[in-house]
Amino acid sequence: MSTPVSVPPTDGRPSAGDNGFRPGLLSRLGAEAFGTLFLVVAGLGVPLFTLPQSNPLPGALAGGLAVTAAMLAFAYISGGHFNPAITVGNLVAGRIGIAGAAAYIGAQLIGAAAGALALFGILRTVPNIPDARTAFGTVTAGFGEHSVIQTSMAGVLLAEVLGAALLVAVFLGTTARRNIHAAAAPFAVGLAFAVLLQLGQALGNAPFNPARATASALFSSSWALEQLWLFWVAPIVGAGIAGLVFRGFADAGARSAAADTEHAGAAPDAEDEFDDDSDDSDDSDEEPGAAETQTANGRTASAERPAGAPEAGRDEARDFFDGPRSQ
Repeated sequence: MSTPVSVPPTDGRPSAGDNGFRPGLLSRLGAEAFGTLFLVVAGLGVPLFTLPQSNPLPGALAGGLAVTAAMLAFAYISGGHFNPAITVGNLVAGRIGIAGAAAYIGAQLIGAAAGALALFGILRTVPNIPDARTAFGTVTAGFGEHSVIQTSMAGVLLAEVLGAALLVAVFLGTTARRNIHAAAAPFAVGLAFAVLLQLGQALGNAPFNPARATASALFSSSWALEQLWLFWVAPIVGAGIAGLVFRGFADAGARSAAADTEHAGAAPDAEDEFDDDSDDSDDSDEEPGAAETQTANGRTASAERPAGAPEAGRDEARDFFDGPRSQ
């Protein structure tokens, strides 16, 4: 009988917090709402109150920096989605459940609406702006005559699908379990978002974020609500495509690793057999408080896990960015 051994951390990447910190649902929803509010205030407020002659910070860069700051501040609590498209991408990739995704999207919409309401209130106090709704229309997503370069509906739809797919792919890739640069995810996602916003600005203020599009449409002219459907359908489609592709790559990698270990005559390792980016549905089969580890002589030992300590094989880097799974 082998001697129980202590279970070391899965790797040296950032963990979800000390002492097994696992935020509750309300904490995660609050982080999503507040982070989305910040994104809306920065992403809409900077271009709204820009004075061209003062050489201001570009609106696209401001939006990207806001994403980076929000992820650095709140990702350890909720995972740092702040965008229904990213939440849908995580759902399709198997990182979050349906109920959790719905709750996240609700919180994002509340935060976005609150941010837009604050900006609308500020606009109403500016004496040189007689119509706050018309002013809000200058930063609201639209197509056709409401696009700066008169981009057609098909063009804006294609741009939103492509942009959302790329943004979600960057998020999923940089927060993936096997990415050794996962700590740089806030910077990668923020930079990607800034580049995409610069692309979408002339096409029709394409935000690649349905929550932000909804918030601006609520306080703009009536045409904005009539065209809002596109800025939900297109990014959701793009996010679904990215999530499916990412999940396919993860499944293919897991099958390949399992085949290699079987061919070598060894039992598949838990980390290689199952990619941590998909839903850990088999956690219930493990005995509570114990984890399977390999001893120095190759035999399997059962090590007692102290209360509050992370489970063996659990990816703490992924927990850091995606938060605990919603039940």
